[in-house]
Amino acid sequence: MNKRFFKLFGTNKPIIAMIHLDALPGSPLFDPDLGLDGIIKNAHNDLTALQTAGVDAIMFGNENDRPYEFEVDTASTATAAFVIGKLKNDINIPFGVNMLWDPMSSIALGAATGAHFVREIFTGSYASDMGHWNPNAGKAMRYRDRLGRADMLMLYNISAEFAHSLDGRKLSDQARSVAFSSIPDAILVSGKITGEAASMSDLRSVKEVLPNIPVLANTGVKQETLEEVLKISDGCIVGSSLKFNGDTWQPVDPKRANNFMHQVKILRASE
Repeated sequence: MNKRFFKLFGTNKPIIAMIHLDALPGSPLFDPDLGLDGIIKNAHNDLTALQTAGVDAIMFGNENDRPYEFEVDTASTATAAFVIGKLKNDINIPFGVNMLWDPMSSIALGAATGAHFVREIFTGSYASDMGHWNPNAGKAMRYRDRLGRADMLMLYNISAEFAHSLDGRKLSDQARSVAFSSIPDAILVSGKITGEAASMSDLRSVKEVLPNIPVLANTGVKQETLEEVLKISDGCIVGSSLKFNGDTWQPVDPKRANNFMHQVKILRASE
């Protein structure tokens, strides 16, 4: 099992919670009336709610920057770095970043902000809403190392949302191949779109072939499914189900976040 991964999170079943930044400059949904001060304020509110609830880590993402791009606008990445920098003194748990769907921008943002980990689609070939998707893990990892951040963990999402894999192999075979060829720190399994759960059969099949690599559920984890997910996986990334009404585009609901982590604590105590 990846020692760096578990040393960072301090638990064998980490809960990584999302902070979905408001639409950033350079994206069509950016709200000039909200401005940078509003983006920072909303992100700070989410940060406070999640840390108070007791999540193990947080991850900043630009889910609101629709339509998504393979090469993220430089202004969006720069603004994300600015926002995280403004919050940095209040972050007291490990944090990661993800600029959808751009591995190089994600790596750059992580390096600039001192992030502990980065998530992206680093491998594979897909037909997607954004067109043909063909990331390059070797290029991304070498870029990370050139920026002096070989310590920054790389979490590989191997079942891209909003896309169909052009790889004819079973997901478990793809996972085994990625683990060998691309040296990920963890493998993530997703549903079809943001907020939709990965199938338990996919999650189980990947974990069965990768007993020595952390495998996490990446999307759609709910309090009702948490026990089953954690029995199979090595942790999860959670976003939508911690929001008001479980709506991806709403702020974090402190009550839902507290209830979710209360359930986590019960499950950990029963191990």
